[in-house]
Amino acid sequence: MIGNTISIGATTEHPLTVNRFGYGTMRLTGEGIWGEPKNRQEAINILKATTENGINFLDTADYYGEDVTNRLISEALYPYNKDLVICTKVGATRGPDASWRVFDKPEQLKQSIENNLKTLKLDQISLVHFRVMPGTSTPLEESMQAMFDMQKEGKILHVGISNVSPEELERAMSWGKIASVENAFGYEQRTTHTLFHQEVRGLQEVMEVCIDNRIPMIPFFSLQSSLPKAENKIATIAKKYNATAAQINLAWLLHFNDLILPIPGTSQLKHFEENCGAMNISLTQEDMEFLG
Repeated sequence: MIGNTISIGATTEHPLTVNRFGYGTMRLTGEGIWGEPKNRQEAINILKATTENGINFLDTADYYGEDVTNRLISEALYPYNKDLVICTKVGATRGPDASWRVFDKPEQLKQSIENNLKTLKLDQISLVHFRVMPGTSTPLEESMQAMFDMQKEGKILHVGISNVSPEELERAMSWGKIASVENAFGYEQRTTHTLFHQEVRGLQEVMEVCIDNRIPMIPFFSLQSSLPKAENKIATIAKKYNATAAQINLAWLLHFNDLILPIPGTSQLKHFEENCGAMNISLTQEDMEFLG
């Protein structure tokens, strides 16, 4: 049986308990994760539907859009329910040409946090992941120290880290409490994943560090698939439960271990409702052994 909730920052003085199925807002933006959504009202409707479906964990970033998803969240859901946890990311920004740029110096991270607080209309952000960007020249310790400094100031409740290797995660943990990890992870994303045209290795090893230290994993890009739909094990299990491949991918995550908090994203209300159906699929031990 899968657990219904998950605790973030469980070993701290202020643990957060959220339902174990979240929503990632990235796809609510325009093409290329840039600009306004094609259907703004549908984006607002999806955000409102999160609370109606028992979802109280939203993942966002001020470089989505840019700042589009944060504005949509505040428009759709403010004033927020007391149990809603909004998680954001820092470490990147967008250029005028929509390019992705490293933005991880201490003063830049502080700027990003202030921007998130303003747009989201918050005094404190419950969870912030520092995104490790390829090509950075800032030592990891400097960026993480800035994060922990802002935590001490009360700007951040919990500090997480994203897009990390096992070694980077271990180093980050030596400087302070890491509440969660946001990495690529899914049925097909367990060894190597391509992000920003670079390979991210050791994803399974990162998961193992999380398991050893009881750190929640918040996986992104978990629904990407390159296997022919009619020729893979996911399709076989999907047929068994009269479900979609996406639903089985999400159900697999929920059953893989109790530390995973899926945050599937979509810009279509229909697909959002389909994804939520994964919460009602109970895979058997034989199903999990078959899937591997």
